[in-house]
Amino acid sequence: MSAALIVNPKSGGGNRKGVELAQMLRGTNSIVRVLTDFTSLAPVMDELGASSVTDIFVSSGDGTIQAIQTMIAENRRFACPPRLCLLPHGTTNMTAADLGFRRKRLADQAAFIENLQPRELRERPTLRVANPGDGRVRHGMFLGTGAVWQGTRFTQDTVHAKGLKGNTLGPLATLAGVAAKSLFSKSVPGDDSRIDRPHWMRVTQGGTVHADGEKLMLIASTLQKLVIGARPFWGGAVGPLRASIFPYPMPNLARWMMPMMYGGESRKAPAGAASFSGTGFEIETRTPFVIDGEYFDPPEGQALRVEAGPVFTYIVA
Repeated sequence: MSAALIVNPKSGGGNRKGVELAQMLRGTNSIVRVLTDFTSLAPVMDELGASSVTDIFVSSGDGTIQAIQTMIAENRRFACPPRLCLLPHGTTNMTAADLGFRRKRLADQAAFIENLQPRELRERPTLRVANPGDGRVRHGMFLGTGAVWQGTRFTQDTVHAKGLKGNTLGPLATLAGVAAKSLFSKSVPGDDSRIDRPHWMRVTQGGTVHADGEKLMLIASTLQKLVIGARPFWGGAVGPLRASIFPYPMPNLARWMMPMMYGGESRKAPAGAASFSGTGFEIETRTPFVIDGEYFDPPEGQALRVEAGPVFTYIVA
């Protein structure tokens, strides 16, 4: 077995932890690569594939993880797909919150990478976006549209700019702001300043139509929990890819917010909400999408195809 550490120094506003971890591993048997910019990731992945690396430790946020998964899944750089270990050193760490490495001390992380004796592994398929508007297939873990797209942009542009970063504080601040505004003033269709506004979408799965009309948002994931520990899926996991659709106008937040975020599989849902699972679905909408913090437009004149991708193995302990 052989290990490599990839550090994105721009994650988390400087990624002090990742840079320090890289310095701790200099002179060891592990391959250490600190990206100069995002374009340097592809040559690094080519090098690791040629070196038959078995385990890749990723010090970054969700965007870099998505790019690495996509390169492994789509470009066949590795004869055998490497295991991934996600170190939550980025601005947004939703994927690592569910599948990341549990040891937080840098000394523990360095010792583990050097000795490489995984004791607990998890397997999880990616969420594959097959035909985005720019033609670039993506393998992430979370996709959203509607209010999710607007909320993510607000979190990145406004909340993170004020220093509220990480897996909890930024999204929590955004959620609290949307909830407060919705409680005291009704959303008006066409008001682009509101996150809680309607978005037309048609969502189908085989011959089943899950949505056709104005909705608040759609979310889909192969993760078991999302930001702030939310589990916004219900009705049973009969497939690896789960998705939920939330209605517009928004239902009474005081009544429905906690059940929708943290209820069980048999939870009651407000009228117009739907949750389903499977191996894929299609969505038509004019609203942009976000996958693991990256934005893209829907394809022209056709539905976006979302499907369960290949299974990756993650080192968690």
